Amino acid sequence: MYKRKKKLNSKLLIILTSITIILLLSISVVLKRTYTPVESFFKDIAMGFNKVIMYPFTAINKTKEVNQNESYIIQKNVNSSLEKEIAELKETLELNRTLTEYDIENATVLSRNKSYWFNTITLDKGKKDGIKENMAVITKNGLIGKISKVSNNSSELKLLTSDDINFKVSVSVKVNDVDNYAILNGYDKEKHLLKVTGIDKMTTVKKDDIVLTSGLGELFPAGIFIGTVESQENDKYNLSKTLYIKTRQDFNNIHYVTILKEKK
Repeated sequence: MYKRKKKLNSKLLIILTSITIILLLSISVVLKRTYTPVESFFKDIAMGFNKVIMYPFTAINKTKEVNQNESYIIQKNVNSSLEKEIAELKETLELNRTLTEYDIENATVLSRNKSYWFNTITLDKGKKDGIKENMAVITKNGLIGKISKVSNNSSELKLLTSDDINFKVSVSVKVNDVDNYAILNGYDKEKHLLKVTGIDKMTTVKKDDIVLTSGLGELFPAGIFIGTVESQENDKYNLSKTLYIKTRQDFNNIHYVTILKEKK
């Protein structure tokens, strides 16, 4: 009787601990602030749990009798997914050779919250790897966001597609080799295009003009590719233009990224 009660208490303790971790992480996402030391500690524990919990699922087929046709289809899909990830990893490693001005840190996506799919991604690199808030994050396709929160073993990547109105990026629109400065802030989910505002209405911007980071504000290095102009419209006051920018990055499929760190 005593053993059974002790076992039940242990289960309740595990459940309560898990709920506490989930609540703390949820609160930090909603409030959009940096991690406290306690939240950072629980974040690292949660990431460890995530890896441990997912491990047993890789052995499910060993304990179940699966129809051979179904097994073949499953394996084919897995192989296809792995091939894409391997190709993405190779492209990331190739990108490293061109980044001579910065120390770089390659990172892998640990998790992604479906409720905030286009807002944030959790990466497997943190303070112990020299990661700090506001570091630029790129792929072979250009800038995709910045580091917004950091714990010891993981960090949070805020995407350019985030609905955070305070996340602004100073950009330069190349028009006939002349830089026109503007602000990237916003994402049109229906058009799947980034929004750039602040271009003078008299400026002649054409489709496929290139948009790069400007380097102003010292948040991001200058010259990082963001995308190309897809369309444009005058604002409601007819004083400036809003540009819609097409990126090369598929924000639904991100597995490996590169974090830019200033050289010491």
